[in-house]
Amino acid sequence: MSEELAYSIHLGSDKNKTVKAKQTAKNNPSGETSFANNGIQNATQLSKVNKHNLRDYDNNKDNIYILYGTDNLYQDVQDLYLQEFEQARIEYNNKQTREDRKIDNYFKHISQDKQKDLACELIIELGDMDFWNDKSLDYRMNMRYVFNEQVNDLMRIVPEFKVANAVIHFDELSPHLHLVGVPVKDDYKKGMRKQPAKSKVFTKESLGRIQDEMRVCCIKSYNKHYEKKSILKQKKKGRNQDIDVKDMGNYRQIKKQLEQKEKKLAEANNQTKKLDNTTKDINTILDNLKPTKLNKNNMVISSEDVQIIKDYTNNVKDTTKTIRSVNDLNMAIKDFEHSSFEIRQENRSLKYQLELKDNKIDSLKDELSTKDKIIGKLQTEKEKLKQELHKFKGFWHNLMSHFHKRICYDKDENYKIVSDDLYRNGIFTDDENEIANNIARKIKPKEDIAKSKSKKKDNFELK
Repeated sequence: MSEELAYSIHLGSDKNKTVKAKQTAKNNPSGETSFANNGIQNATQLSKVNKHNLRDYDNNKDNIYILYGTDNLYQDVQDLYLQEFEQARIEYNNKQTREDRKIDNYFKHISQDKQKDLACELIIELGDMDFWNDKSLDYRMNMRYVFNEQVNDLMRIVPEFKVANAVIHFDELSPHLHLVGVPVKDDYKKGMRKQPAKSKVFTKESLGRIQDEMRVCCIKSYNKHYEKKSILKQKKKGRNQDIDVKDMGNYRQIKKQLEQKEKKLAEANNQTKKLDNTTKDINTILDNLKPTKLNKNNMVISSEDVQIIKDYTNNVKDTTKTIRSVNDLNMAIKDFEHSSFEIRQENRSLKYQLELKDNKIDSLKDELSTKDKIIGKLQTEKEKLKQELHKFKGFWHNLMSHFHKRICYDKDENYKIVSDDLYRNGIFTDDENEIANNIARKIKPKEDIAKSKSKKKDNFELK
């Protein structure tokens, strides 16, 4: 018997952008919703995808394999924007007569546009957890050849989807491929002629076609590289969009139990049909009952009819019990799905908050490092200024001492003429002119004399 493998290709969705989500957000005090949102709408979400796909948050890169792009997904998308849209941006700007309508950076422009997604992510997986559970690492690693061909197949099947980065995760329950890129259309009449176009490239119809073609290509690649003759499990409807990967062990166990109960439910349905038929027979029996001769209120019933009614009662009990067990499990799995969803949302929120704090810490470290450098530079400049000030004070003291000596003691009129001239022209202050001409004046600025007197006074009072 041929080995059957499940195949899935999922496109990240933006349920927060739907009309229902917007209405929910409008009615919530927080202005937000709890709808799943794993599309890449802006630079912040792209950064989160970069950290997850390239394992930047824990530096655990041993079990990831980059097929396309570099180890910096964020930069790969920026480079793709330059490659795909720069010429269109320049053409658009050249047509604008107003500066405020020109676009400086198209990557940032789309990141701030709430109507468009900055990028898209596709996740491809062949085989489920049960299939990969007992497979060796070497067996898993061979999937890099299969996924490499999947990247090339996707580029061929959807040429409008420009791949920026593709990486395989081997560190989870089953190996799977993360593809990040930008769907592009070149036929816009309004705005730039070339723009990101997720809703045009990925429609309900195109997603179905893409999934069908990619499935066929994937199983061919797998059989070629693994030398197998495997086949694919039947495609499940509605599974080519809106990623919701449930990789929790308990969930899968409950799903298996649900499948078993679904069989019981089918049995219960068959029993119900039989009960419907038997009910008609019971009604016929009751309609044909005849009163006894002694009492008209008592009816005569045969032992065969009594047995039929007893069998009917037992069947009703068995059917009710079967249906109740299935309904109980349905309620349990709904509760579990709701709880697991809330846990995932909380984990995402906490991880995002940690990432923000880590970024903030890194930013503060950079600021501290910059400020330390500035402080060091200022301290060096301060020491230089101290040295210059010391030199200037020495020069000033020598200059004033020389004028004081020449004018007060040597009575050199030439120096007095120069001193008066400097004073008249505002070069010597009143204080400096007094030092040069007053024999009783100390060769110190008045501020220094006042400080010296204050210091002597304080010392005297302490004694």
